Amino acid sequence: MKYSIGEFASILGITADTLRLYEKHDIVRPMKDHHNNYRYFDDLDARNLLSSRWYRSMQIPLQDVAELINDAPSEQVVESIAAAQLQLEAEIRRSTMLLNKINEIHKELKVIGHSFYKCRIKHLPGIYRIQQTNKNHLLQKDCLKRTVQAWMELLPFTFYSFRIENTENIYGSAELDYSWGLALLEEDQEKLEVGLNESVEYLQPATCISSVIATSCEEYIERSAFQFMLDYAEEHRYAITGDIIGKILFTERRSGTNKTYLEINIPI
Repeated sequence: MKYSIGEFASILGITADTLRLYEKHDIVRPMKDHHNNYRYFDDLDARNLLSSRWYRSMQIPLQDVAELINDAPSEQVVESIAAAQLQLEAEIRRSTMLLNKINEIHKELKVIGHSFYKCRIKHLPGIYRIQQTNKNHLLQKDCLKRTVQAWMELLPFTFYSFRIENTENIYGSAELDYSWGLALLEEDQEKLEVGLNESVEYLQPATCISSVIATSCEEYIERSAFQFMLDYAEEHRYAITGDIIGKILFTERRSGTNKTYLEINIPI
């Protein structure tokens, strides 16, 4: 039988636009009536369209589906389905990792009140990091650009961090030597199989005094913001053993003002 485009689309439960797309890929081949320019589809078109929809349901790309419909041995069909299987497994793995990371972030933020301007001892895992600023000024380095672009695609596994170096004189009055940059936990780097290059620095695992503070977005990092943590270290006779590491947890916007919550970790 012959069917008009409207009849054919209605019978098969698709839209006319979808039917035109499948025609464009040569999956269906309607006959044209040269008297009125109408196109008519037949039962063979229905079989091809239903077969193609079956392939598409497995997320096989439409271009590949067209090849499978028009000219493909059984081995190619099996290979295409196997490729779709591997792609879906990779997507499920990534989605599972993303869900676990979101759960981790949610759990961390739910208990933020327990760490707000309160000191606790925390084990900080190994961290990979790229330095993007000198204090608050962006660095213009060509070698950073590709890494930054790649790591931005890894959010929320990557996070924005700061590093205060030269902490030998942290109790003095000298200006802090700090930088900002994207960071990635060592365990996430391994799970995501992220490649490393010369622009990436590694921060060793450390036992730290940890706390959460709040600051405005316009403020520079100053010693006074975490002086209470230095006092805690002195009171408990802890020696500072390395660079101070921190990260942005989130920014709160309320009544026209911004407040950024930072986690600060002082290795001892």
